Amino acid sequence: MSARTVWLLVALNGLAAHVASTAHLDFSPAPLVSPSLVDAPDTLPISTITLYRSGVGYFQRQGLIDGNTRVQLRFKTDQINDILKSMVLLDLGGGHIDAVSYSSKEPLQKRLSSFAVDISDSPDLPKLLSRLRGAPIAVQTTDGVISGTVLGIEQQTVSTGDTTYSTPFVNLVTRSGIRSIRIQSIASFDILDPQLADELNKALLALAEHRTDLTKSVDLSFRGSGAREVVVAYIHEMPVWKTSYRLILPEDDVRGRPTIQGWAIVENTTDEDWKNVRLSLVSGQPIGFVMDLYEPLFLTRPQVPVPVMRGIGPVVFEAGRDVKDFARLEIVPSSRPAPAPSSRLRERASPGAVSDSAAGLEFALTADDLTGFAAGAQAGAAEVGEVFQYVLKNPVSIDRQQSAMIPLLSSPLEGRRVSIVNTSNLARHPMRGVEVTNTSDLQLLPGPITVFDGAAFAGDAQIGHVSVGDKRLLAYAVDLDVSVSVEETWTNDVTRIRIVRGSLERTIKNISTATYSLDSKDRNRPRTIIVEHPRLPGWQLLAPAEPTERTDALYRFEVALAPGKAGTLKVQQEQVQSQTFAVVGANLTELLAFQSQGKVSPRVIEAVRQAAALQAEVVAAEQRVAALENETREISTDQNRIRSNLASIDRNSDLYRRYVTTLNEQENRIEQIRTELAKARADVIARRTALQDYVSSLNID
Repeated sequence: MSARTVWLLVALNGLAAHVASTAHLDFSPAPLVSPSLVDAPDTLPISTITLYRSGVGYFQRQGLIDGNTRVQLRFKTDQINDILKSMVLLDLGGGHIDAVSYSSKEPLQKRLSSFAVDISDSPDLPKLLSRLRGAPIAVQTTDGVISGTVLGIEQQTVSTGDTTYSTPFVNLVTRSGIRSIRIQSIASFDILDPQLADELNKALLALAEHRTDLTKSVDLSFRGSGAREVVVAYIHEMPVWKTSYRLILPEDDVRGRPTIQGWAIVENTTDEDWKNVRLSLVSGQPIGFVMDLYEPLFLTRPQVPVPVMRGIGPVVFEAGRDVKDFARLEIVPSSRPAPAPSSRLRERASPGAVSDSAAGLEFALTADDLTGFAAGAQAGAAEVGEVFQYVLKNPVSIDRQQSAMIPLLSSPLEGRRVSIVNTSNLARHPMRGVEVTNTSDLQLLPGPITVFDGAAFAGDAQIGHVSVGDKRLLAYAVDLDVSVSVEETWTNDVTRIRIVRGSLERTIKNISTATYSLDSKDRNRPRTIIVEHPRLPGWQLLAPAEPTERTDALYRFEVALAPGKAGTLKVQQEQVQSQTFAVVGANLTELLAFQSQGKVSPRVIEAVRQAAALQAEVVAAEQRVAALENETREISTDQNRIRSNLASIDRNSDLYRRYVTTLNEQENRIEQIRTELAKARADVIARRTALQDYVSSLNID
C-alpha cells in the first residue's frame, strides 16, 4: 500500500467524522513506516572487503539487531544494478527476511509523458501551446495582455516587403471572439488553470530531480525476536587494485640476498569511510558484467479491437437449488522452520555472544551459511577456480574518496646480479639486471619494480605474475661497461642423395651460426652474462650442447667474464630438409659430381642409368606409334586427292586405271598399318609398365 493510498484512507475517515473542514491535508508523499518495524539507529558497519583485479569489490556488512528492525543502506545510483544482481542477506538468529525495498527508477521519458503537460521531447513554444489546447492562458504581446482559451496552432503566410514566408499563429477563444496571435510576438504567457500549471511545475521538478539524483536508498527488513546477528553482502564496481615493488640489492653479493618489498595501492571511491575492515586483495579475475535491473522495462503490447457481440434477446433461466457444502480454498501461511544455525554460528548467536565486541563478530562465511540463512530460497554453489589472495593481518581504515598504499610483503629472495644480452633490445650493450627466485610465501603480481643498489637508485623494472618458487629476469639499466658484437652466418649443404620409393630424395642441411663477442671494461667485478638467442622454429641446437634455460621463443646461455676480460659464445642451430625429385629425367651429370664427393652411391647412379635406358625404350616405342599414325594421315590425304580427280577423268583412260591401282595399293597398306599400330601401341604400354615397375621398386641408399 502506497503512502498516498494511506493518506486517502485517513482523509476519508476524517470526512466521516466531520472534521475535514479543520484538517490540514498534506499531499506530499511520505515514507510509510510499519509499526512492527523499528529503524536501526546505525547502518550495519562494513566488516570485510575483498577487491578483485577485474574491477569489482565484495563488501560484507554485519552487526547486531534487536527484534523487528529495518536497516537502510545508501548507494550511488550507478551501483544499484550491481546491488540488485549480487546482494545476499543472512539472519543468523533464525529470523525472517522481508522483501528488499527501494525507490523505483521509472524511465525519465515515460515519467515526463505521464504529466498533464508532456515535456518529454523538449517541445518548442508552438508545440507546447498546441498541447495546452482547451486550457485558459494569458498572453503578453506588444499589444498588451490577451486572455483566452487555446483553440489550436496553425501556419499562416505573411509578407514582409517582397518576402513571403510561413509562420505559426496561436488561435485563442476570447470574450470578443477568436483571435489569432503570431507566436513570434508573444513575450510571455501564463497558464490560468492552477492544476495544469502545477502539473508543468511537477514535470520540471521531476526533470531536475533526475539530473541531481545521485544516490538511492535500499531498505532491508528483518523480523524476529531478541538480539541477533545479521549479515549483508554485495558486489559493486571498484577500481582495480595495483601493486608496486621495491627491490634492494645487497652491497655484498656473497653474503647478502636481495630483499623485495611489495605495496598494494587501494582506492576508496565510495562515500563511506572504511573503519577497521578486514581487507583481502585477490589476483583472480572472475567474470563480471552489468545488467540494467534497476530501470523498469515496459513492453509494447498489441492493441486489439474491443470484441462486440451481436445483441441477443432475453433469456429465461430455470430455478436452481442451494448447495450447502462448497469446497473452500484455505490459504495457510508457510510454516517452514527457520534454518538452524551451524555449530559455529549457534555459538555466536547465543545470548552470551550478543555482548561480544565488534571484533568478535568477524568471521568467514561458508557455503552452509549462504544456503541455510538466505532469504527464503536455497542458493547454489559455483566453483570460481583457484585464485590467490592477499589477506591483510591487521584491520585497515581508509577515509571516503581517499587512497592508500598498504604494505603487502617484505621478504628476502634468492637472486644474483647478471647482464642480459638480447640484440633485439640493444645491439651494442647488454642490460644490467638481476635474476630472482620467488622464495617468499606470496605470489608476485604484475607491477613496476624500483631497484636500489644498496642505498642508491639503480633503475626501474617491470615484472609479470610470478608464482612461489618461479624464477624471473629483471632488467633495470644499460650495462655500459660491457660491449657486445654479433656475427651471423648461414650455410646450406647437400649431405646425401638416395632413392626412396621410386623418387630421388635429396637431404639438405642448413646451419645458422651466431658468434657473440663480449668484452668487459669493469676491472673490479666479474660479470655473469646471460645471452638470449632466438629459437628458430623447426631447428635443432648444435652448440652449445644444452642451453642454461629455454623459453618458448628463446635460448638462454651463461657466459662468465673475469674482471676486465673478454669472451665469446658460439650458437649453432641446424635444420635438415628433404627435397624429392623424379628418378626419370634426373640430371646425371650433377649426380656424378655428387658421387665424387661421396654423397651418392654407385648403385643410385646405376639405377638412374637403367631408368634412363627404359625411358629411352618407351620413347622409341612412342615414336614408332607416332610414325604409323602420321603415315595413315598422309595416305588418307592422298586418297582424298585421288578421289577428287577421278570424278573428272574418263573411266576408260589410262590415268583413271592408274588412280584405281594406287587406291588399291593404299588400302592394302592401311590394313597393314592398322595391324602394326596395334602392336606398336601394345609395345608402348608394355615398356611404360616395365619402367614404372622398375622405378617403383627402387629403394637405394
